[in-house]
Amino acid sequence: MTGKTAPLCGTLTPEQIRVMHGHGTERPGSSPLNFEKRTGLYRCAACNAPLFRSETKYESGSGWPSYYDALPGAVETQTDTSHGMTRLEVHCASCKGHLGHIFPDGPRPTGQRYCINGVALDFVPDPA
Repeated sequence: MTGKTAPLCGTLTPEQIRVMHGHGTERPGSSPLNFEKRTGLYRCAACNAPLFRSETKYESGSGWPSYYDALPGAVETQTDTSHGMTRLEVHCASCKGHLGHIFPDGPRPTGQRYCINGVALDFVPDPA
């Protein structure tokens, strides 16, 4: 988000600001969303935009919530060459907040692993 600041929806915690505005990464295994198994919608923690459906979530073993696909038009990507490697960064298409990275080692049908910081997401379960 070079030169841009994501609009805030409510109040973000210092950790959410560090990750979403500073392109940080939360500690692996630290997100309660790693263990979320209910059916529902994952939204951007900064602007509340819908990003991922629970049906695309899977256990990647990476320590971060992982999805094999995003909702249409929900995310944008850009090349990230920080930390001495080239990766594809994922951010919210609505507010440009940093979410995580995409790797080409995910399951079918896409073969993609959206490796997302749990602090960048809010989970909304489907009505019972």
